[in-house]
Amino acid sequence: MPLGFGRAAGIYRTGGFAAPRNLTASSHRPSPTSAASTVSRRPSAGGVTVTRAFPGGTGLSHLSVYNSACPDGLAGGTPHLHTASTEAYIVIQGNGLLHTLDPSGPREARLEPGDVLWFTPGTIHRAINHGGLQVLVIMSNAGLPEAGDAVMTFPPEIVADPDRYRQAATLPREQSEAALDKAAQRRRNLAVNGFERLVIATESGDPGPMERFYNDATALVQPKVDQWRRIWQENVADQTTYTASVLDALEHGDGRHLRDAALLHAPPSATFGFGMCGRLRTYDVRNPVDNRDRP
Repeated sequence: MPLGFGRAAGIYRTGGFAAPRNLTASSHRPSPTSAASTVSRRPSAGGVTVTRAFPGGTGLSHLSVYNSACPDGLAGGTPHLHTASTEAYIVIQGNGLLHTLDPSGPREARLEPGDVLWFTPGTIHRAINHGGLQVLVIMSNAGLPEAGDAVMTFPPEIVADPDRYRQAATLPREQSEAALDKAAQRRRNLAVNGFERLVIATESGDPGPMERFYNDATALVQPKVDQWRRIWQENVADQTTYTASVLDALEHGDGRHLRDAALLHAPPSATFGFGMCGRLRTYDVRNPVDNRDRP
């Protein structure tokens, strides 16, 4: 069994609390979406601005976890964390493990069809594929993961240098499928190298490497926060404002917004792209299509 994984069988620890494995809910970074994308909304007859965003301002993708072997002999994805977003897995096929690392140490959780797990910002995670593992991924803060919310666990000298990190993290464009697959594996293997160092240090009681990684990850994303705030306001905060206005209307017996009911469709990506944890089909929930307008 690799390093310190194997603990917490049946119980998955998330963000400071323990929860039964079958009650808890990666990364898989979808193909970049323009920051200029807007969530569809329009005024209703009742004066309430109707938001047509995906429920909860979340993002959605279908992940097929990599099945090629890493340097440590395990098949799976690229270890990374999210700096602002919570990620959820709903396992739909196959089986495997989720390896996580936080300052308290490494953990693992089984991944089997029907399992729902989630992990908060700062949780380093890595999906391990034991056979045919496919996951429905739900991300909070739709648009932020696509805008660079994730940081991979490359060796510390790379994470500390924005230029070297960008070079290591970026996959080539307009390359053949084989070339992209090779580049994705190279990126993943580099992150596994850094991940192993973090696990060893944390298990030995040395918090320094994890603290340095958190600090360097924060420095990497800091220049993006203004852009993220605009995306968050548009996709998440506006939904809470909408709900508040609906509750106010209902409290006064005003249900005119119900007349603006709609069935919406999120266009899927044409192909499964190369994400961090596997091949990804993304869904453009920020630009939904009214079902009545579909061909």
